[in-house]
Amino acid sequence: MGKLELRMPKMGESIIEATILNWVKKPGDKVEEDETILEIATDKVDSEIPSPVDGVLGEILFKENDVVPVGEIIAIIETEGGDDTAPKAVEKPKEAPAPTHAVESPQPEVQEIEEHVAQAVSNVQVSSKEGRFYSPLVKSIAKQENISQTELDNIAGSGSNGRVTKKDILAYVSTRSGASNPSVSQTANTSIQAKQTSTPAAPSFSFSSGDTEIVQMDRMRKMIANHMVMSKHTSPHVTSFVEADVTNIVNWRNNIKADFKAKYGEKITYTPIFIEAVNKAIRDFPMVNVSVDGDNIIVKKNINIGMATALPSGNLIVPVIKNADMLSLQGLTKSVNDLANRARNNKLKPEEIQDGSFTITNVGTFGNVMGTPIINQPQVAILAAGAIRKKPAVLETEHGDVIAIRHMMFLSLSYDHRVVDGMLGGSFLRRIADYLESFDPNRGI
Repeated sequence: MGKLELRMPKMGESIIEATILNWVKKPGDKVEEDETILEIATDKVDSEIPSPVDGVLGEILFKENDVVPVGEIIAIIETEGGDDTAPKAVEKPKEAPAPTHAVESPQPEVQEIEEHVAQAVSNVQVSSKEGRFYSPLVKSIAKQENISQTELDNIAGSGSNGRVTKKDILAYVSTRSGASNPSVSQTANTSIQAKQTSTPAAPSFSFSSGDTEIVQMDRMRKMIANHMVMSKHTSPHVTSFVEADVTNIVNWRNNIKADFKAKYGEKITYTPIFIEAVNKAIRDFPMVNVSVDGDNIIVKKNINIGMATALPSGNLIVPVIKNADMLSLQGLTKSVNDLANRARNNKLKPEEIQDGSFTITNVGTFGNVMGTPIINQPQVAILAAGAIRKKPAVLETEHGDVIAIRHMMFLSLSYDHRVVDGMLGGSFLRRIADYLESFDPNRGI
């Protein structure tokens, strides 16, 4: 009888842990290859983890609602015949001795290092004077929110042996921000705290007066909030703007969209056209397609374009088109439509939201003329495409300047001023606009 270790998969560059939502299979259950064993959740997506082999689920090493580091062994699958394929030590790592100082939670760049380093950092536990243990992530959140040790000791924990999980402290922070006194021992907070503990997955509501409603953030919204704050703390943001004349693109799309749908079975939007222009501009300015690791600049050879997608819940997810510069406009259209549809139906695979090197967000979809987007870490730049509007514009002709009605749009680029200076950021943005303005109106499909 062989044994195979099932590990928590890597879910993205900035993801170092995931929460186990549900064990679909129990110890002793038979499993087939590609059959779902458990469901997990990160700040970006909920996913089903399949079995890599046929066999029997022998042992489960973590319970539901446990937060597990990437690369950690979560279960043992027994297979027919052969020697054991698992290393000698399959137990969960022993807790390290409690240090005397708080350990900071790892930055997203830790994912670029070997997984066992991130795992070791995540497994270190920090204890209070009363002997209660806290993970580095919980301690980091407590530090950011100015939560005292006494206050932290009073938070009710839903983890094993009363351990305070990330979910517990985030729920407490959301309640604490609206309370006059942050202590959880206050009578005013008791009922809200109990409600959050008993129903952590669903929004809970409380009314402090007739005209005020307190709505608890859902898990995904909390994680998005943390990611956005982390990005602003990590990168000094600068935003540049240009206005582009996209009349040729608008007219071309209006003329071919029916034939395009008939030929390829896909509705063509402006997004794949924007991505095509970005691909060309990145090839001209490759130092925008990078990430930062300490004092090192990591230049990405592949152009992987993330496309920010609004979900029906109001949350946001960023599926990634891998090697986007290798796709034709038809291929980009198919990828854009497929990823957007599956994102809205929660059907994305973990690998489809990771390894992005540059992100585009289309704020024009909501009628906005421009925006100042927040960088999607660990990337260093993000493009916002504004609404396309008819406007009077000055055109230079061989007979002199004339005023004409043109389709105009604003493009804005937020970039990390640590590594992208104004010259690079501004030139890159202008080059995108140049490619859009030089679009061939007679282009075939």
